[in-house]
Amino acid sequence: MRVTGDWLTDPGAQAVCAILLRAGHRALFVGGCVRNALLGLPVADVDLATDALPDRVMALAEAAGLRAVATGLEHGTVTVVAAGEPHEVTTFRRDVETFGRRAVVAFSTDMAEDAARRDFTINALYATPAGEVLDPLGSGLMDLAVRRVRFVGEPDQRIAEDYLRILRFFRFFAWYGDAAAGPDAAGLAACAAHADGVTGLSRERLGAEMKKLLSAPDPSAAVAAMEAAGVLARLIPGASAAALPRLARLEGDAPPRWQRRLATLGGDGGAAGLRLSRTDARSMAIIAAELEGSRPPAELGYRFGPWVASDVVLARAARAGELPPPGWREAIGRGVAAEFPVRAADLMPGLKGPALGRALKALEARWIAADFAPTRDELLR
Repeated sequence: MRVTGDWLTDPGAQAVCAILLRAGHRALFVGGCVRNALLGLPVADVDLATDALPDRVMALAEAAGLRAVATGLEHGTVTVVAAGEPHEVTTFRRDVETFGRRAVVAFSTDMAEDAARRDFTINALYATPAGEVLDPLGSGLMDLAVRRVRFVGEPDQRIAEDYLRILRFFRFFAWYGDAAAGPDAAGLAACAAHADGVTGLSRERLGAEMKKLLSAPDPSAAVAAMEAAGVLARLIPGASAAALPRLARLEGDAPPRWQRRLATLGGDGGAAGLRLSRTDARSMAIIAAELEGSRPPAELGYRFGPWVASDVVLARAARAGELPPPGWREAIGRGVAAEFPVRAADLMPGLKGPALGRALKALEARWIAADFAPTRDELLR
């Protein structure tokens, strides 16, 4: 079996492969680029694996006139800049000892040892520079064909090595799994047994994983499995996956928005268990507050812009088990385009201070209630 794609024939990537092959070493593409290419999905990250030691990779790159950066020598990773692009090259490894998010590794010359330390079988696929796919575990290609996300080896052991793999299990199932078949039973049972492990992970990592999971085309089945395993409650107390399938139907062809999905889960909106950026946290706070409010779509568009307004309308409907109000998209559009025609100077010098603020607020409320129709002169009269 072979893979194809622009990433495979990229001059920079092929140049890095060439310097390793000429010196008698292996050069293999690995992980996400191979997996996604086989699924016909876009390839974002291109990683390379080799039996050459990191110092050797650096020496070969520099001898060929390429820039090499020691980005993670203790883990065997060297970044080689070729054709103006960085390429991560990592030496085959095997785990010696693990400490949750950290591991002591030994370098290896055996691709099978390298594959055995990876998280899921569908991520333990390799490809030669010519595109020939290698499956050292003998199960990655079959699992990929049936869209099964399965831990490499014993799920309990893989999770004990890194509890973040619990969230990765659900995230990869959301993106690559067969929702109708459900998650791998052994993997799900292991995640449930070790669910308490996620509470010791950094909130930044938890937030990043949840954002990726909720950005999948339809994360409903994955989040329902998280809830059944007791993982969702540990991340977002009080959250429920019940409304997500309804939201997915209401979204239709709308671009996925993890903020909308997170708000629909309810609970504390991720404020306690997930650390979000300031901008994301502000958006989530607005959405959470407006879900309990009654502003119509047009006013939501006027006050918060198209994305937050759409998030609120769809999340409200999904949680209520209803359809959004008729013409809600057009109403949001009117609100986004509207510009309040009265300025403070229009009411001065007759009004000032708090009285001026109250008058402006009252005029704006009247204008919004009239669907932004009154003109400046009509409002001032």
